[in-house]
Amino acid sequence: MALLDQEISETRAWGLWKIEETETMLGQRAGTSTIPEEIRHPEKRLEHQAVRVLIHYLLQQWGVGFKGLTKNEHGKPFLKNLNFHISLSHSFPFVTAIIDKEKTVGIDLEHIRPKMINIAPRMLHDLERSDAGSNLAKLCLYWCAKEAMLKIHGKKDLTFSKNLLIEPFNVQDTGQLIGRIIVGDKETRLTLHYQLTDTFAFVYNL
Repeated sequence: MALLDQEISETRAWGLWKIEETETMLGQRAGTSTIPEEIRHPEKRLEHQAVRVLIHYLLQQWGVGFKGLTKNEHGKPFLKNLNFHISLSHSFPFVTAIIDKEKTVGIDLEHIRPKMINIAPRMLHDLERSDAGSNLAKLCLYWCAKEAMLKIHGKKDLTFSKNLLIEPFNVQDTGQLIGRIIVGDKETRLTLHYQLTDTFAFVYNL
């Protein structure tokens, strides 16, 4: 069983999956889902199938069938034939998905890597860079949080360092972050949940 963690309530379902199966095995569990021809990298093909297996599993917990995914012009995913909100993320060998019956959701999962330091200048506000310093785990959490908020916003027209801001925080294995999505004169405040391991982090909105 590749399901590492899950949370299921009446209105929300979340899961974390570690890919341990072959493409054939995942294809059998994903049912009618096929991999687009343009996806050729072996790991990307596995991620494509694994996240659909995870979605199928989460919907099953509500007694709902999975009919597939579609995307809008901004690349935001939607469930076919269902009005639920959904967000996905993957960083091999992990995939994660969150589904909510009522509110827009965003989730992101990233491996903790040295490249976080290199991308920090274009990703973080000066106050966030000062707070994170060279702490790779903290930089990863900032990145995940901003990616999750971008998915909630639903459009790729924002600048990470200006429109997606996270309040300073003390890093722990698990905790909450306060984020702000700033678009023109409008500001939306969000509470985000995070979990951190030795190798990766993920964040989603509460």
